[in-house]
Amino acid sequence: MSSFTALQISDYTKERLTAARFVTPTPVQDATIPQALAGKDVLATAQTGTGKTLAFLIPVMENLLKHNTPGIAALVLVPTRELAMQVVEQFNALRGKQLIPAALVVGGLSEGDQLRALRNGARLVVATPGRLEDYIDRGLIHFRALKMLVLDEADRMLDMGFIPAIRRIAAILPAERQTMCFSATLEASVVHLVKDYMKSPVRLAFGSTLKPSENVRIQAFEVSVDRKPELLQRLLAKETGRCLVFARTKRGADRIAKRLNSDGFTATMIHGDRSQSQRTAALAGFQKGRFRVLVATDLASRGIHVQDIVHVINYDLPAIAEDFIHRVGRTGRNGGHGVASTLFAREQRSEIFQLERTLGIKMERLPADHADNSRPVSQDRAPSAVHRSAVTHVSGSAPRTNRPTMVRLPGEVLQIQMEN
Repeated sequence: MSSFTALQISDYTKERLTAARFVTPTPVQDATIPQALAGKDVLATAQTGTGKTLAFLIPVMENLLKHNTPGIAALVLVPTRELAMQVVEQFNALRGKQLIPAALVVGGLSEGDQLRALRNGARLVVATPGRLEDYIDRGLIHFRALKMLVLDEADRMLDMGFIPAIRRIAAILPAERQTMCFSATLEASVVHLVKDYMKSPVRLAFGSTLKPSENVRIQAFEVSVDRKPELLQRLLAKETGRCLVFARTKRGADRIAKRLNSDGFTATMIHGDRSQSQRTAALAGFQKGRFRVLVATDLASRGIHVQDIVHVINYDLPAIAEDFIHRVGRTGRNGGHGVASTLFAREQRSEIFQLERTLGIKMERLPADHADNSRPVSQDRAPSAVHRSAVTHVSGSAPRTNRPTMVRLPGEVLQIQMEN
């Protein structure tokens, strides 16, 4: 569809989308929303940054408008509190006056505020599995009126050990409901979860989910450890937009942010040792432009959605290949273009080669002194410097990411492949 106005949705939702300046749906939204509006279970695999949140929020809004009955009608489960907060923020920005604010159920924030939202009649709950189980065990929340369940970033919830909790939660939900599942990849455990709790799901697949977006130019700089701070500063100095820097450790993120600030950059940081209020303030400052650089550990590689990040810089290599995909996925979102730079030392060449083999990509190698001439990708053309190649299996144990990501499920009725 060329516009959200072509959707078979209420005039109210169309007005709210227009007010929020949502005009043209992304491919994920274009394919998912009509199926969800038809009441079908949906399983979608897609890269990060493809508009999945709106793809389930629009059907949720329509359901809430259509069935204006008391009780929690929709539950969205996500892996992190940051993602939960952003989903709630997006819903509350869209809902207008006809819908009640969503309730947030996560750890690390005021329980009083969360319980107050539930007592005020919230009909949409966005939660992390662990805290939701705690509320259920304490009898603080009930789902007798539930009509929709959304599992967002299901593979990440698997990585974080939430699948048993999800199973326990799903077991107490009404059997007659609509279920939507979104995942960047399909782990075997996720497949079993889908088979157990979804009914003849419509399967939607968008491109390759274990490769960076074609809209991102990927480059790598070989540089000695002692010259990495200088190279980072040079890469940042030539940018005018938001930049995201990834460090391997919390201490490393602190050290990088402190040095950048002392060198005149406005930088902040997010990692696991910072309090929730500190992390929220850092993200809000980054979104609003008070900070131009956000330094983060892989806590931020998923679930933190900030528009118009022009450059992602891997100051340290990620621990696993999937984290590289999710780091890079912070730029080049929703049809835009971006740059992802990776800094590595000579002794890390084998790790770079292994990363490329695992993901089936070839990074553009650049000397460190080329950083000043490495310009951002033009906004009116797709990058051409990233060369795709078939995944090559090497001797020894296979990398963690060399596994099928598209598994045919019983009852599949639709599959969409979108290759550039």
